[in-house]
Amino acid sequence: MLDQKFFGREPVQRAKCPFCGLPVEKPRELTTRKPGEMPVGMCSCGAVYACDETGHNLGAALIEALLFGCNMDWDLAWGLVADEDYQQEIVENYDLITHLVIPSGTYEGRKTSGALYFVRLHQEVQEVTAQGARNRLESAQPLNTGTKREKAPEKRMSKKEVEEKVRHYDMDPILDAVREDKKIIRLLQRLLYSGDSLFRQRAAEILGRACAVLGERDSGMVSKLLQSLFYSLTDTAAFPLGAFEAIGEIIAQRPDLFGGYTSQLYQFLGDKHRRIDALKALGRISKTQGPFIRKHTLYFFAFLDDQDPSVRGYTLWLLGNLGAHEAGKDVEKHLNESHEIEIYETGHIRKMSVGEIAREALNKL
Repeated sequence: MLDQKFFGREPVQRAKCPFCGLPVEKPRELTTRKPGEMPVGMCSCGAVYACDETGHNLGAALIEALLFGCNMDWDLAWGLVADEDYQQEIVENYDLITHLVIPSGTYEGRKTSGALYFVRLHQEVQEVTAQGARNRLESAQPLNTGTKREKAPEKRMSKKEVEEKVRHYDMDPILDAVREDKKIIRLLQRLLYSGDSLFRQRAAEILGRACAVLGERDSGMVSKLLQSLFYSLTDTAAFPLGAFEAIGEIIAQRPDLFGGYTSQLYQFLGDKHRRIDALKALGRISKTQGPFIRKHTLYFFAFLDDQDPSVRGYTLWLLGNLGAHEAGKDVEKHLNESHEIEIYETGHIRKMSVGEIAREALNKL
């Protein structure tokens, strides 16, 4: 069968799996995922793929494909190693509307710079995850790839306006503006360098919420931001004071997209200079998304005996957020500690003694 068609002088091909060469179906939108995230598909050979309509978010497409292939198991996906546990290939110049590969990059006046990011998990991994992924795909929704809606006028905010909104904890205008203006993310990011603790933590929280909004349509940009924040932690010259705080807020707001980054925080718990910041970030995540951390509860028990009372305090806060009932006896030992630490919540900082935090934790267990 002839798979190529010619429009003028340009060969146009059906989208095929780069591993087995068979045609693949048009990607679909999973019902278990949020609207606006990348559609996915599966070849009969077992390879999975994610569609990046722009071709500019290939890192996010790889994450989407890996996560789908692992049946939405974040821990499994992030534990896989390229070339050892999976192979990857990219089909470029893909057009989602026609489901064709168009080498010229244009078709009927439209740019066709999309890409299908293929991942083929090794057989032993597929044996565990493939059926679950197929079941998800069977209930997925066909994509509506008709004519695009006209864009509403962009709502832009100046650097000064963003700063004032953060200072007064007025986040709604920022969240409204970020839907149309990605520059807001950069303006919020610069505020993470502030020496004003309350202002900086408000900026981190609002940045996390803004990334949750942006993640609906451009999770790749948020992933790159998270990667840059983690990288900054290894570069003292570029280290923003609010990097840990921002990481915690971004993950806490959209764990379905960025929960896999949580595991990267554990490496800093072994560094006595970064331990408190890492615990605070994990504590932020645990407030809304405990399941990502709950299975590691026993790992935190050792920090209840740390020489630094602040470490003990933030560990108690974390265990309370997790509802770690098995820690009850250990938590009780700290009820009389008077050392105070700061806890940030919804735009305000509370000063609490370690004993008060222990008491609150016991009430949650």
